[in-house]
Amino acid sequence: MTEEIIIAGFGGQGVLSMGKIMAYSAVMQNMEVSWMPAYGPEMRGGTANVTVIISSERISSPIIRHFDTAIILNQQSLDKFEPSIKPGGVLIYDGNGITRHPERKDISVYRVDAAEEAGRMNMSKVFNMIVLGGFIKVRPVIKLEYVIQGLKKSLPERYHSLIPLNEKALIRGEEIIHEVQKSKN
Repeated sequence: MTEEIIIAGFGGQGVLSMGKIMAYSAVMQNMEVSWMPAYGPEMRGGTANVTVIISSERISSPIIRHFDTAIILNQQSLDKFEPSIKPGGVLIYDGNGITRHPERKDISVYRVDAAEEAGRMNMSKVFNMIVLGGFIKVRPVIKLEYVIQGLKKSLPERYHSLIPLNEKALIRGEEIIHEVQKSKN
C-alpha cells in the first residue's frame, strides 16, 4: 500500500502542519513516510504545499509529480494540482474561495466545508483538523487514534490542552465531508 498525497493552500491555513501530523501518525502505525514541504518566502498568505507519501514499503523517492490524493484549500492550488491527480484518484477540497469547481471526471471529488464549519464552531485554528478528519474518512490510510498521537508529537507541550478540541474537529470533519462526484474511471 502506498498513498501519495499533495496538500496545498495559502500559508497560514495549516497546510504544512497537516502534512506533518499525517507523517507522524503514519510513523506511529509503523509505515514508511516522506514529508516534503514547499512554500514561498511570504509564509502567511503566500502559497504553500506539502507532499506526503505513506507506504507499507520503502519509499524510493520523495519527488513525485502525480498524486493519489490532492487536498486543496484554495483556487490557485486547485488550478495547479487538479491535473496532477492520477486517474481514479481523489480530490478533497474546501469550498471557501473556490470559484471554478473541479472539472475532471476520472477522479472522485469530495467537498469538506471546513472554513465555514470552523467559523460556525468559533474555532478558526482547527480548520486544518476538520479537513484532515474528512481525509481520514475518505482515505483511511491513517487511523484517528494515531492522529491524536501525531498531534501530541508535533504540537509543543504548551498546546497539548488543545488536543481535545483538535480531536473534536477531526471527528466533525469525518461527519461533514461529502462526495460530489464518483470517478468515472
